[in-house]
Amino acid sequence: MSSLDARLGALRGSAPPLPHTARTLAALTANPGCDRRSLLDAAGIDKDALAAHLDVPRPLAKSQLALDYGIAFERQVTAQAGAALVPLLRQALGLTLSEVSYEDVNTVGSDDGTSPLQLRHARTRSLILSAAHRRSQPRALLDHPVLRLTVAGHQAYLEPDVIAFQQDGVFHVVEIKSFPVIHGQSDPLKAAAALTQAAAYVLALRELLADDGLPADRVSDTVILVNPRNFTRHPTATPYNASPQIRHLSRHLGRLERLPELLDSLPAGTTFDLAPGPDAKPTRPRKELAAALATVKPHYTPHCRHHCDLALHCRTEARNQATTGALGTAVRDDAAGIDTIATALALADGHLHPARDHKDTTHALRHAQRIHTSLHRDGA
Repeated sequence: MSSLDARLGALRGSAPPLPHTARTLAALTANPGCDRRSLLDAAGIDKDALAAHLDVPRPLAKSQLALDYGIAFERQVTAQAGAALVPLLRQALGLTLSEVSYEDVNTVGSDDGTSPLQLRHARTRSLILSAAHRRSQPRALLDHPVLRLTVAGHQAYLEPDVIAFQQDGVFHVVEIKSFPVIHGQSDPLKAAAALTQAAAYVLALRELLADDGLPADRVSDTVILVNPRNFTRHPTATPYNASPQIRHLSRHLGRLERLPELLDSLPAGTTFDLAPGPDAKPTRPRKELAAALATVKPHYTPHCRHHCDLALHCRTEARNQATTGALGTAVRDDAAGIDTIATALALADGHLHPARDHKDTTHALRHAQRIHTSLHRDGA
């Protein structure tokens, strides 16, 4: 075990590490400035368990009905060796797919679809490299493949829905999502989240090919999202340029290399161990756990409530400390480095002299203060 692994293990304590998924990587990019999130995820710490012990509400989970619908829609699209998917890809990519081979990697070495990730990854790697080196072979659809991506020096297993191998030796990632495309338009926030997840698969696929000496451009920046059309269960496929999400995720993975720096900033002996007792219930005092979390700087925004189990804990901290972030991302960005509401008010009313970097912001605050005072006076 490396020194970094040991230090992250000490933070995690007795709990086993949670593996990264494309969804957790997508959530990381939603708030790249949050040191707390970066450190907890790098250590594989269960944020839901922390939130439960702190007795704070968590974001609403997806309903079982919605989960079941998503599973049923995916099975519909990939049924009969991808029979419904092939014409969708042919139309979305403008291809002539006369021959398509299909393999469900989920069933490798197993009759019940419970093959180990390592075995499925080995089979995925073999099939992809075989296809990559034999461009003249029939196109291949890989259902439930398993890829690996290096995250903070560790190998994370990722499971895209489908990888399509098409003409000229270029691979495409295909994601099947259950949110609808209505009159040609999908929910932009849901589409962006899906593309960020797909970006993780693109990077993992490029990493696989690079290990065999193949160039990154053998994996397309174009990602295909397959969704229900309008208010039906009929699928439609839409190509998206995912290059912004790919660049963003790649940059953030690079930031995770600063983990030693974050660890060095923690007080000696810091741990987020819940100290489970013989009955597996946590025994760690809540105030002690909250104090340990307070040693790592958060970057709360209201959007955190959509993707982080600790969001409401961090929101309470932000409100108690009266930080500008508690008022929203737009306010924090407009405040440009002024961290607390008290500081902003003191600059606005002239009780505090601005530093050189804050002169423009102070001018804007005082202008807003004058407008507010004028409106209040006129209204009175």
